[in-house]
Amino acid sequence: MGATDPVVVLAHWHTTDDALDTVLAQIAALRPQSLAEPGCLDYQAFQSVLDPTHLVLVEHYRDAAALDEHLASPHYQELVMGRVRPLLTDRQVELLAPAPTS
Repeated sequence: MGATDPVVVLAHWHTTDDALDTVLAQIAALRPQSLAEPGCLDYQAFQSVLDPTHLVLVEHYRDAAALDEHLASPHYQELVMGRVRPLLTDRQVELLAPAPTS
């Protein structure tokens, strides 16, 4: 992944039935703040049909620097690290770059 390549984040979050509504509310608060970042191109949340406590965030960033800015932002630190992460039973994050298709 080059420094100027777009970055896609796939974040798999697993929570409990009891915490699900709280986590969804935090995502709803986080999404518009993330989309307001100049380097955030898209930010979507999905919920598993088979397991509603499994959430998948799909985030698109202009480049690695834009992702770094997002991770350092006050809203990410407060909402994700401060409020959501303690409610998760599992968290897996994958970073993707465009595959060469020539």
